Amino acid sequence: MNSHVPGTVLPLTDWARDRISQGQAFDALISPILSATGGVTLSQLARFTGLEGSTIQNWIKRGWVASNKNKKYTEKQVARILLINVLRAAMKLEDIVKLMEYINGEVEDESDDILHDKDLFDLLCSAVLRLDETEGMRIDGENVMKISDSMISEDFKGEVRDKLQKALAIMLLAYRSAILKNEAYRLYSEINK
Repeated sequence: MNSHVPGTVLPLTDWARDRISQGQAFDALISPILSATGGVTLSQLARFTGLEGSTIQNWIKRGWVASNKNKKYTEKQVARILLINVLRAAMKLEDIVKLMEYINGEVEDESDDILHDKDLFDLLCSAVLRLDETEGMRIDGENVMKISDSMISEDFKGEVRDKLQKALAIMLLAYRSAILKNEAYRLYSEINK
């Protein structure tokens, strides 16, 4: 359904799709960019996310993304920016931040994280791929909760699992609603010429 890796302008090739299905979206697609340069600059990050540099800087200024120390963006920052970018077409930025806090608490404090943002990005990408491959299934809260549950490792139990399942379902519904919104506007532009 989508032609790009979620949150990026990177093409969703067969190779990328294979890495995503294996839960390796970040390590296979994003980490090599970070490793080659010891982090990415603002212009590099803007280029592969499709975001304006000022937007990224604003998110950092507001405390939605951890601050950068050396003018290069780290794995943690890039993962958070990608997550926000996936969701921002369908959710208010303030709500996305609350959702991220629901999962991982304070942005600067990793000790309260349920799941590292990089791993959350991998989980979301894998779940997006699964959602996109479900033909004929009605996309509603109940079915998306089932997909979310099936994607979460058995290592997560109880309340933590429930939080992660709900958050992932919200992310999947937001992702799908953004695609539907874009399609509606595409069709609308055809009649509004």
